[in-house]
Amino acid sequence: MLRLKSCQDGGVPRIESTAARLARLGFVDGARAAQLVRQAGAEVEELMEFLVDVADPDEALVSLTRLAERDPAVLDVLRRDEALRTRLLAVLGVSAALGDHLVRHPGQVALLAGPLPGDARAELLKAVGAQPGQAATAERPLEALRVAYRGRLLHLAARDLTGEATLAEVMAELSDLAGAALEAALAIARAEVDDGEVRLAVIGMGKCGARELNYISDVDVIFVAEPREGADETKALRTATRLAQAMMRACSATTSEGSLWEVDAGLRPEGRSGPLVRTLGSHLAYYRRWAKTWEFQALLKARPVAGDLELGSAYVEAVNDLVWTAATREHFVEDVQAMRRRVEAHVRAEGDRQLKLGPGGLRDIEFAVQLLQLVHGRLDPLLRRRATLPALAALSRGGYVGRDDSRGLAEAYSYLRQIEHLLQLHRLRRTHLVPTDESDLRRLGRALGMQTDPVGEFTARWRRHAMEARRLHEKLFYRPLLQAVSRLQESEARLSTTAAKARLEALGYVDPTGALHHIAALTAGVSRRAAIQRTLLPVMLGWFADTPDPDAALLGFRQVSDKLGSTPWYLRLLRDETAVASRMSRVLGTSRYATGLIMNAPEAVAMLGSDDELAVRSRESLAGEASAAVSRYQGDPEPAVAAVRALRRKELFRTAVADIFGLVEIEAVGSALSSLTDVTLQATLDVALAKVPQVTRFAVIAMGRLGGMESSYASDADVMFVHSPLPGVAEREATDAAFAVANEVRRLLSLPAPDPPLIIDPDLRPEGRQGPLVRTLASYRAYYARWSSPWESQALLRARFSAGDAALGQEFTAMVDELRYPKGGLHDDAVREIRRLKARMEAERLPRGADPGLHTKLGPGGLSDVEWVAQLLQLRYAGTLASLRTTRTLDALRAAAAEGLLAPADEAVLAEAWRFASRIRDAIMLVKGRPGDSVPRDSGERKLVAQTLGYPPDGSEDFLDDYRRVTRRARQVVDRVFYGA
Repeated sequence: MLRLKSCQDGGVPRIESTAARLARLGFVDGARAAQLVRQAGAEVEELMEFLVDVADPDEALVSLTRLAERDPAVLDVLRRDEALRTRLLAVLGVSAALGDHLVRHPGQVALLAGPLPGDARAELLKAVGAQPGQAATAERPLEALRVAYRGRLLHLAARDLTGEATLAEVMAELSDLAGAALEAALAIARAEVDDGEVRLAVIGMGKCGARELNYISDVDVIFVAEPREGADETKALRTATRLAQAMMRACSATTSEGSLWEVDAGLRPEGRSGPLVRTLGSHLAYYRRWAKTWEFQALLKARPVAGDLELGSAYVEAVNDLVWTAATREHFVEDVQAMRRRVEAHVRAEGDRQLKLGPGGLRDIEFAVQLLQLVHGRLDPLLRRRATLPALAALSRGGYVGRDDSRGLAEAYSYLRQIEHLLQLHRLRRTHLVPTDESDLRRLGRALGMQTDPVGEFTARWRRHAMEARRLHEKLFYRPLLQAVSRLQESEARLSTTAAKARLEALGYVDPTGALHHIAALTAGVSRRAAIQRTLLPVMLGWFADTPDPDAALLGFRQVSDKLGSTPWYLRLLRDETAVASRMSRVLGTSRYATGLIMNAPEAVAMLGSDDELAVRSRESLAGEASAAVSRYQGDPEPAVAAVRALRRKELFRTAVADIFGLVEIEAVGSALSSLTDVTLQATLDVALAKVPQVTRFAVIAMGRLGGMESSYASDADVMFVHSPLPGVAEREATDAAFAVANEVRRLLSLPAPDPPLIIDPDLRPEGRQGPLVRTLASYRAYYARWSSPWESQALLRARFSAGDAALGQEFTAMVDELRYPKGGLHDDAVREIRRLKARMEAERLPRGADPGLHTKLGPGGLSDVEWVAQLLQLRYAGTLASLRTTRTLDALRAAAAEGLLAPADEAVLAEAWRFASRIRDAIMLVKGRPGDSVPRDSGERKLVAQTLGYPPDGSEDFLDDYRRVTRRARQVVDRVFYGA
């Protein structure tokens, strides 16, 4: 026992050495503790040896000395009753708030001497002077309720902190105590409101309903009422509403004894916008017609806790039938996917100190368990548990969650709940935030039995559990799917095939049978490859589920893995580089086009690791690589061009992936694809030229979208071939050589190959398909001088040099400048002819059965509309305004606006429509792997395109509305600017 004495000779007081001893025994402020003991006297001093083991000896000593000052007899009781002493000091070492309560009510110390007599509900009703179902009669019922409630809370906290009650028992008793308090509050409300004509039931929701409440929390409830026989329903509901409001006030009102907690009725139908009280029939009508999946998830916890328990039981029985059939409702899969994405995105977020709302925190664990219950509980009644830990255990027994995962998650959940309880007990305040103050961390660590280094041990264990919860979370939904198709020990439960299919369907897989076959194929066997796949797949299945087409993602992953699975770097890259695996999942589940590319260039997977790898390469860099590829196969044309086409395939994949991830804008996509085509044409032309005598200069002129640097993934290469005989060479000889070159270019690029074809389309040449494939520069000049029509001048607005002899290309474009940029502009007849041609094209060229409003190229406000506006302005004014001399549509519109020919607002509207339509066409090609000009009518396809464009999973109709709005506005500008309407 410690003794505090002063020196007799006036020297340094002995109190300093006592302070030092107290500090060594666990007191943070030894000097203050010694001072308190000296002031309190010998009776407190005799209890000091028992204080050194509590969580916060300093806090306990302060409360003990205050309590002794208020009631000195307490100290004698503590000396005599070991069990009471252990309980009381444990409470004072953790809860300053309960210490304050005992100072106000020292008589409640005696409650800790043994078990509490009677039932909490009966005791709290007695405290407010009420019999069951009757009104309160006590003079100060609010204060009496709070004192009685905290007396019960004190006893429970003492048993909790001394290990006499398990976590499950503590949570259940807290929930029952809350139910008792609600019953007593309802009795108080009856003293204000006559309830003779109405039956009112209080349904516990959330943690209260599940009997897993914490020490301080909002208590979630729903109110259900019925008129008594012969009573008017409307009047009865008004009475029930007033009664419910009075009950809520009785719990939340601030008094001299503080408040209990807030009663939250926000989970009721229509939330805070809906009526506070409804009849049972009204509840059921709402749930049957309007309820969302999350509302059924909330109803998993529903339990009658106060009021008319018979009515409450009828409510719970009725809604349970709806809860467990929620999985059959429309949009259930979409809702589950959205909820799962929310949880997993949260789990993967940056960690913080939030126990409840932080990544992998209590709410995430509870949410995930509830989600799995909803998916599988319809077919398995054993999963229909309200509380999290029993539900998790049931999921594990049924094989819906892996046994080890379940154990790890339950341990993490229990530990986080223990921390939460200790945090809230300190001040009896609602908090879920792990403190940063060292003294607070020390109290938490010691309360959990950590004595050597409480701060360090607590912090390490808390972070380990939080990290483990996050790790398990990422695989929680998916790991059992692997076990369902693997060979396990007989003692290990597994998902049945039916349950595995239900899980996959709920995660968004359309063909769960096929998905299970793919999972089995990927993970079968004992090879290192299969072992790595078993590690990868639980995470990747979740990433696949986040994509527009999970089935395609899983199939593509299997196909790529079959090709590359034996390659040492492939699986290692996916395992070690999370960004690669995540991006690969997104690509496979978004784009059949990109998946096709990667199937034939699987080594391109490596470029998914960083944004830098996906940056569009310059034309010079591509040209250098293409030239080097050709030089490796001198004299062997087909392998040389195959190497060039392989380069093109890899670069198409790079651009497509950058596009999918939003790393490039649509103008940059068009420019990158056009430059890639130019490089491919140049390298192929070099190979073709090497096969013929050098008797003529040869150039490829880009036309159409290629000429405008606006190529899409589906674009052909619109070109014209021009040559110019070398001096002394006969024109016939030169023309034969030029024909041979042009045909060889077309042949080499059309050979069967695994890459997307590059179709050479020379149909924009003079006389179209009836005219010669190749002309001399002089022949082009003669033709345009004599026969050229307005549409050819318009087509030549896109003409630019693409490949071959650059000087010849420059001569050609200089020659056609006179046609496309006429000096005096267009005369009125020519303008009228262009407008007539446009109108006829709108009427005749639209494919049969196509919806004009959804056709991105020829529909109102589509690409053709915008491009013809730009081209008409160029034909009319580029002869005098050099800024309009460009082959690019948006550059022409910008120049027209800068020159005052087009209102800036009109230019913005047209540019938005052009970009949107171009993005849609590219998205269609990316998604389907084949070209399309119309917004898909099929809702499934439209959803895939919308998601590829960045819309949320439920944004298909928003996408459609946006397209119609954008094109409608663009068409109004076209009618005014192009047609002069």
